[in-house]
Amino acid sequence: MASTGDDKINVLLLENIHPDATELLSSAGFHVETHDGALGEDELAARIGDVHLLGIRSTTQLTDKVLDQAGNLLAVGAFCIGTNQIDLPAATRRGVAVFNAPFSNTRSVVELAIAEIIALTRRLTDKSRDMHAGIWDKSAAGSHEVRGRRLGIVGYGNIGSQLSVLAETLGMSVYFYDINDKLALGNAVRCSSIEELLESVDIVTLHVDGRPGNSGMFGEAEFARMRAGSIFLNLSRGFLVDHEALRRHIESGHLAGAAVDVFPREPKRRGEAFESELRGLSNVILTPHVGGSTEEAQQDIGRFVASKLRHYADDGNTSLSVNLPELALPERVGAHRLAHVHVNTPGVLATINGVLAEHGVNIEGQFLGTRGEVGYVITDIGAPAADKVAQVLREMPETIRLRQLS
Repeated sequence: MASTGDDKINVLLLENIHPDATELLSSAGFHVETHDGALGEDELAARIGDVHLLGIRSTTQLTDKVLDQAGNLLAVGAFCIGTNQIDLPAATRRGVAVFNAPFSNTRSVVELAIAEIIALTRRLTDKSRDMHAGIWDKSAAGSHEVRGRRLGIVGYGNIGSQLSVLAETLGMSVYFYDINDKLALGNAVRCSSIEELLESVDIVTLHVDGRPGNSGMFGEAEFARMRAGSIFLNLSRGFLVDHEALRRHIESGHLAGAAVDVFPREPKRRGEAFESELRGLSNVILTPHVGGSTEEAQQDIGRFVASKLRHYADDGNTSLSVNLPELALPERVGAHRLAHVHVNTPGVLATINGVLAEHGVNIEGQFLGTRGEVGYVITDIGAPAADKVAQVLREMPETIRLRQLS
């Protein structure tokens, strides 16, 4: 079991993370506290001082200001795909490992996109509204099969590519655009530009990441370029889309419908008021950021990310870390372990080994990885390092963080 001196590892899980995460971390001997909602910046800054492992979803913002108060923080788990809510450079400067769940909710997002495409293509939102109003309108006007329709996917990563495969099995023709060179699956057609894609398809769906350069990527010009009668979906990031422009193109009839799951401003807790320019449009499906919120996906995410946090705390394992060098380490068996995060400059490993040799510390195994400006070295030793040895290693000018695992 990992510890930090005399005290157990303290874990704080926010935003209603699946109970399996609590169970897994508690079974490791960690002290776990949970909260259903997110915490604002000031609240989190005041609370994070004694936290060693933090679990969040997409609403909590882990800023440089918060990290400045997180002197004990070892790692952060984003129990979702995106990490744009975390100041990654600030976390890396402090030697705080960040983990996410890049695959666990892929299927859930894809299934929601398929369901919304079918609902909008069949005009089910209008039919449902009329039925609730007591109107029986048994008409095929404006309703279509998805078979034969042309789907345009912006962003061909884990979600976009799986959506491509499922859409094709429904008989859709798939076009995609990605800034990276991606292999087309099945009969999907790669477009050379987003403009080419918009002019070629009947349905546009966004599945891009949250990097700052994507902010505002879809606005008036992009909606105007879409074919008349098209359908638009965004299940990726709220800040990608100009919602005022989307409303104008819905109200004008240029777009036949839209489905939006993510918003520039989202309530921090369940039950809080939701405001959006898109409210009140019957042919727009609005969902409260639930693309990955199925019981299956949340259970998988809870287990996956909690496991990453546990193995980092216990063994220093950084496999699939978002920001630190990746070291897939064997589990410690009887050995004591030094985990050293440092500035990636020549000679650090030699200096560490020189210090250990000088103090008679025998090295039983060693692992080194680098990532950009950061290096990470794990050293297994036969006995706990003396306080003097640890102090010398901590005082190295290149040291970002040193942990003793035993």
